[in-house]
Amino acid sequence: MRVLVTGATGVVGTEVVGRLGTVPHTRVARRGAEPSVIGWDMAAGPPPAALAGHWDVIVHAAADTRWTLRREEAVAANIDPLRAALALADRDTHLVHVSTAYVGGTRSAADLRGADFGGYRNGYEWSKAVCEEIARAEHRGPLTIVRPPLVVGRRDTGAIARFSGPYTLLQGLVSGLAAVVVGDPAGRAEISPVDEVADAVVDAALSAPPDAPRTEVIAGGAGSLRLGELLDVICDTLNECRAGHGRPPVERPPLVPAERWDRFFLPLAQRYLSPFQHRAVQLLGMFQSYTSMAEPFEPTRTVRDPAGVMATAVRHWAARRPRLALARPVPWTLLVP
Repeated sequence: MRVLVTGATGVVGTEVVGRLGTVPHTRVARRGAEPSVIGWDMAAGPPPAALAGHWDVIVHAAADTRWTLRREEAVAANIDPLRAALALADRDTHLVHVSTAYVGGTRSAADLRGADFGGYRNGYEWSKAVCEEIARAEHRGPLTIVRPPLVVGRRDTGAIARFSGPYTLLQGLVSGLAAVVVGDPAGRAEISPVDEVADAVVDAALSAPPDAPRTEVIAGGAGSLRLGELLDVICDTLNECRAGHGRPPVERPPLVPAERWDRFFLPLAQRYLSPFQHRAVQLLGMFQSYTSMAEPFEPTRTVRDPAGVMATAVRHWAARRPRLALARPVPWTLLVP
């Protein structure tokens, strides 16, 4: 079996490579920092000669997951690399494409971020939806799509290749920038440990290729956390870590419903907060849609005990980022015109 893994040094790709073990595989990343990784900017140039020939499986995990991508950035970061991966595949290649669970989420006028994204909440989500359409329409061989939700560290240790996505909220809480959290306290907040995402990817890659396109959804489903519960777990775990070092606790920020925030508080924030604080409001506001879903996803692979997963992830983050985790929160100050 000959397996190609793109995005091999990313959050999911790192775990996938570790699980492949002795299965012959080739790792590709944008920058080949390690001798065993082939460097290839998939959106900018042809594939290296080493990637020629038939591939039994292509695990396409390369992606830019930033929620701030403009349309042209999302095309170059996510859509063009998928087309480059497809160019290496033939009708006998099993494509295992890592997407996101949020392409199957609710789209409404309230979620619009401009006509560029067609109702999706950001450029990342939109580009992953387009990628799924392209994979289904253009790949000639077997296809498995793996849809994870927000990804945190491993279930047992909390370890993760890179702190991104939901870890922004942790930093916002301890720095004082997350003065409020916008969302529905009863809304669903879906998370998954990265090792279980990798398990789904590797199981698909090493199993018999499906006869028809298959979609795996990794989520807590009915057992997923509510936003209020998620905040309780994060704050309680952070304060447990802080108490062990003699630091005062961080306060749990109030939850403000999105409609009330947009109508009453956001105009004041835009007028009176410092530019840095305003930027923090914008970044944290992107979590609204991801932590306030009215209904959970329907998983094909269920995440057990998401509260325990989140607590372990917070402890690992605090151990690796002690200066941030133990910092004294700086309260917001208003700029008086």
